[in-house]
Amino acid sequence: MPWPTILRPRTRTLLAIAFAILVLAAPASAQDDPDAATAEGLVRALYDRVSSEPGTTPNWDDVRSAFLPQAIVVLRTSRDSTTVFTLDGFVQDFVSFIERANVKATGFRERVVKTQAMVFGDIAHVLVLYEAQITGSARPPQQGVDSFQLIRREGRWWIVSITNEIPTPNRPVPAVLR
Repeated sequence: MPWPTILRPRTRTLLAIAFAILVLAAPASAQDDPDAATAEGLVRALYDRVSSEPGTTPNWDDVRSAFLPQAIVVLRTSRDSTTVFTLDGFVQDFVSFIERANVKATGFRERVVKTQAMVFGDIAHVLVLYEAQITGSARPPQQGVDSFQLIRREGRWWIVSITNEIPTPNRPVPAVLR
Protein backbone atom coordinates (compact mmCIF):
# COMPACT_ATOMS: atom_id res chain seq x y z
CA MET A 1 0.00 0.00 0.00
CA PRO A 2 1.50 3.43 -0.96
CA TRP A 3 2.47 5.49 2.09
CA PRO A 4 0.05 8.42 1.44
CA THR A 5 -2.98 6.14 1.59
CA ILE A 6 -2.01 4.75 5.00
CA LEU A 7 -1.90 8.27 6.51
CA ARG A 8 -5.05 9.71 7.97
CA PRO A 9 -6.75 12.46 5.90
CA ARG A 10 -5.86 15.14 8.47
CA THR A 11 -2.17 14.09 8.42
CA ARG A 12 -2.13 14.16 4.61
CA THR A 13 -3.66 17.65 4.69
CA LEU A 14 -1.06 18.89 7.17
CA LEU A 15 1.76 17.41 5.09
CA ALA A 16 0.37 19.06 1.95
CA ILE A 17 0.19 22.44 3.73
CA ALA A 18 3.74 22.04 5.05
CA PHE A 19 4.99 21.15 1.56
CA ALA A 20 3.23 24.19 0.05
CA ILE A 21 4.80 26.47 2.68
CA LEU A 22 8.25 25.06 1.92
CA VAL A 23 7.78 25.59 -1.81
CA LEU A 24 6.49 29.13 -1.40
CA ALA A 25 9.21 30.05 1.09
CA ALA A 26 12.03 28.54 -0.98
CA PRO A 27 14.92 30.90 -1.74
CA ALA A 28 15.23 32.55 -5.12
CA SER A 29 16.41 30.17 -7.80
CA ALA A 30 17.70 30.60 -11.32
CA GLN A 31 14.07 30.27 -12.43
CA ASP A 32 13.27 33.42 -10.41
CA ASP A 33 16.27 35.24 -11.90
CA PRO A 34 17.23 33.78 -15.30
CA ASP A 35 20.42 35.89 -15.27
CA ALA A 36 21.60 33.85 -12.26
CA ALA A 37 21.62 30.56 -14.20
CA THR A 38 25.32 31.10 -15.03
CA ALA A 39 28.03 33.00 -13.19
CA GLU A 40 28.99 35.02 -16.25
CA GLY A 41 25.34 35.74 -17.06
CA LEU A 42 24.76 37.20 -13.58
CA VAL A 43 27.91 39.33 -13.82
CA ARG A 44 26.95 40.69 -17.24
CA ALA A 45 23.43 41.43 -15.99
CA LEU A 46 24.80 43.45 -13.06
CA TYR A 47 26.32 46.02 -15.45
CA ASP A 48 22.91 46.46 -17.09
CA ARG A 49 21.24 46.71 -13.67
CA VAL A 50 23.46 49.61 -12.51
CA SER A 51 23.02 51.42 -15.83
CA SER A 52 20.14 53.85 -16.30
CA GLU A 53 18.50 55.91 -19.00
CA PRO A 54 18.06 59.69 -18.57
CA GLY A 55 15.28 60.43 -16.07
CA THR A 56 15.60 57.08 -14.28
CA THR A 57 17.74 55.44 -11.63
CA PRO A 58 18.64 51.78 -11.17
CA ASN A 59 16.26 49.44 -9.39
CA TRP A 60 18.38 48.88 -6.29
CA ASP A 61 16.36 45.85 -5.15
CA ASP A 62 17.15 44.25 -8.51
CA VAL A 63 20.86 45.10 -8.04
CA ARG A 64 20.84 43.67 -4.49
CA SER A 65 19.20 40.45 -5.72
CA ALA A 66 22.44 39.51 -7.50
CA PHE A 67 24.45 39.43 -4.25
CA LEU A 68 24.65 37.38 -1.10
CA PRO A 69 23.53 39.71 1.71
CA GLN A 70 27.02 39.43 3.29
CA ALA A 71 28.83 40.40 0.06
CA ILE A 72 31.62 42.95 0.03
CA VAL A 73 32.70 45.32 -2.72
CA VAL A 74 36.18 46.87 -2.82
CA LEU A 75 36.42 49.89 -5.11
CA ARG A 76 39.35 52.00 -6.24
CA THR A 77 38.37 55.38 -4.76
CA SER A 78 41.53 57.36 -5.50
CA ARG A 79 44.89 56.85 -7.19
CA ASP A 80 46.37 55.30 -4.06
CA SER A 81 43.47 53.93 -2.03
CA THR A 82 40.53 51.55 -2.09
CA THR A 83 37.38 51.46 0.00
CA VAL A 84 35.67 48.34 1.32
CA PHE A 85 31.87 48.46 1.21
CA THR A 86 29.11 46.23 2.49
CA LEU A 87 26.37 45.60 -0.06
CA ASP A 88 24.30 48.45 1.37
CA GLY A 89 27.38 50.70 1.46
CA PHE A 90 28.05 49.92 -2.22
CA VAL A 91 24.47 50.83 -3.14
CA GLN A 92 24.64 54.03 -1.07
CA ASP A 93 27.94 55.00 -2.71
CA PHE A 94 26.31 54.54 -6.13
CA VAL A 95 23.27 56.59 -5.05
CA SER A 96 25.60 59.37 -3.86
CA PHE A 97 27.44 59.29 -7.21
CA ILE A 98 24.12 59.57 -9.08
CA GLU A 99 23.11 62.60 -7.00
CA ARG A 100 26.55 64.27 -7.07
CA ALA A 101 27.02 63.88 -10.85
CA ASN A 102 23.34 64.55 -11.70
CA VAL A 103 23.27 61.16 -13.43
CA LYS A 104 19.49 60.83 -13.06
CA ALA A 105 19.11 63.64 -15.60
CA THR A 106 21.79 62.40 -17.99
CA GLY A 107 21.81 58.62 -17.61
CA PHE A 108 24.71 56.29 -16.93
CA ARG A 109 26.02 53.25 -18.76
CA GLU A 110 28.41 50.48 -17.77
CA ARG A 111 29.25 48.16 -20.64
CA VAL A 112 31.14 44.87 -20.53
CA VAL A 113 34.00 44.90 -23.05
CA LYS A 114 35.43 41.44 -22.32
CA THR A 115 35.24 38.72 -19.68
CA GLN A 116 37.42 35.84 -18.58
CA ALA A 117 35.49 33.28 -16.52
CA MET A 118 36.61 30.23 -14.56
CA VAL A 119 34.04 27.92 -12.97
CA PHE A 120 34.98 25.05 -10.68
CA GLY A 121 32.08 23.19 -9.11
CA ASP A 122 30.05 25.69 -7.13
CA ILE A 123 32.60 28.52 -7.22
CA ALA A 124 33.44 30.94 -9.99
CA HIS A 125 35.78 33.80 -10.74
CA VAL A 126 34.88 36.27 -13.47
CA LEU A 127 37.35 38.95 -14.54
CA VAL A 128 35.73 41.84 -16.44
CA LEU A 129 37.03 44.71 -18.53
CA TYR A 130 34.26 47.31 -18.60
CA GLU A 131 33.64 50.87 -19.72
CA ALA A 132 31.63 53.36 -17.65
CA GLN A 133 30.27 56.62 -18.96
CA ILE A 134 27.81 59.31 -18.00
CA THR A 135 25.49 59.28 -20.99
CA GLY A 136 25.95 62.31 -23.24
CA SER A 137 29.17 63.36 -21.53
CA ALA A 138 32.00 64.71 -23.67
CA ARG A 139 34.42 62.62 -21.61
CA PRO A 140 35.36 59.28 -23.11
CA PRO A 141 34.29 56.13 -21.27
CA GLN A 142 36.43 55.20 -18.26
CA GLN A 143 37.76 51.65 -18.38
CA GLY A 144 37.98 49.50 -15.29
CA VAL A 145 38.68 45.93 -14.33
CA ASP A 146 36.43 44.09 -11.89
CA SER A 147 37.22 40.74 -10.28
CA PHE A 148 34.08 38.84 -9.19
CA GLN A 149 33.91 35.88 -6.84
CA LEU A 150 30.65 33.92 -7.01
CA ILE A 151 29.08 30.88 -5.42
CA ARG A 152 26.29 28.61 -6.59
CA ARG A 153 23.70 28.03 -3.87
CA GLU A 154 20.04 27.17 -3.89
CA GLY A 155 20.07 26.48 -7.62
CA ARG A 156 21.54 29.82 -8.75
CA TRP A 157 24.68 31.96 -8.74
CA TRP A 158 25.30 34.74 -6.19
CA ILE A 159 27.99 37.44 -6.13
CA VAL A 160 30.14 37.07 -3.02
CA SER A 161 32.58 39.90 -3.72
CA ILE A 162 33.82 42.38 -6.27
CA THR A 163 37.27 43.96 -6.30
CA ASN A 164 37.87 46.87 -8.65
CA GLU A 165 40.96 48.39 -10.25
CA ILE A 166 41.42 51.19 -12.77
CA PRO A 167 44.00 50.70 -15.55
CA THR A 168 46.74 53.32 -15.87
CA PRO A 169 49.83 53.58 -18.08
CA ASN A 170 51.79 51.89 -15.26
CA ARG A 171 49.03 49.36 -14.62
CA PRO A 172 47.69 48.30 -18.05
CA VAL A 173 44.67 46.09 -18.69
CA PRO A 174 45.63 42.44 -17.98
CA ALA A 175 46.62 40.47 -21.09
CA VAL A 176 43.68 38.03 -20.68
CA LEU A 177 41.27 40.95 -21.16
CA ARG A 178 42.94 42.63 -24.14
